[in-house]
Amino acid sequence: MFPFLKNHPFAVDAFFESSIVLTFAVPKEELQNLIPESLELDTFENYAFVAVAMVQTKDLRPQGFPKILGNDFFLIGYRIFVKYHTSGGKRLRGLYILKSETNKKKMQIFGNIFTHYQYTTTDITKTSAGTKTLIKSDISDFEILINNQSEEIPLPENSVFKDWKEARRFAGPLPFTFTYNARKKEVLIIEGVRQNWNPKPLQIDHHHFGFLKHFNFSKTILSNSFMINNIPYSWKKGRKDLWKP
Repeated sequence: MFPFLKNHPFAVDAFFESSIVLTFAVPKEELQNLIPESLELDTFENYAFVAVAMVQTKDLRPQGFPKILGNDFFLIGYRIFVKYHTSGGKRLRGLYILKSETNKKKMQIFGNIFTHYQYTTTDITKTSAGTKTLIKSDISDFEILINNQSEEIPLPENSVFKDWKEARRFAGPLPFTFTYNARKKEVLIIEGVRQNWNPKPLQIDHHHFGFLKHFNFSKTILSNSFMINNIPYSWKKGRKDLWKP
């Protein structure tokens, strides 16, 4: 396959029926080696952050195509909060991808043709009973239990943030995602465009992510959890920027 196709060669439209993001604080020195030289960690005090996003996406298609040609899928993404200083002097906050999963083989195939996100296919089950919603995967070894009952939602226990306003800065997903070509010293920048983006705090009664466990971080502190529903979303065509050390 032609390598240039992986560089997000066209804009994409989609609709997010729901997006749930849990953000974990990790000692910053333990994440440093997981990002490329062109990026720097986006930190708070002595912590950097990994976001786990679970997105139910509808009508995903190249921009300009009719919705009937779109695809519906579930996405699980593991991302590190980072910053990038462009060759033009701008500072962009965004995400660096560690792992991407989907529940549809078709999305894995086309996602790996047109992006560098290295999708794999997994199982996803979502069940609700009363005020509780369980999302889990046996293959990927994760599960979260959401409690929709509480109106006054507290920050997660042991959160590194003092309030939801402070936590909102690391709610994700951020507008930019970055991929790095070390040989060419090029950063590929993918910009997301969203409307009416107003994440609501979410109470998580239980969580487990096998992918995070295998890093053996000394601390993995759930520090915020947010949800948004029914949001039009699009990604611009990828653009390259020559990194200047």
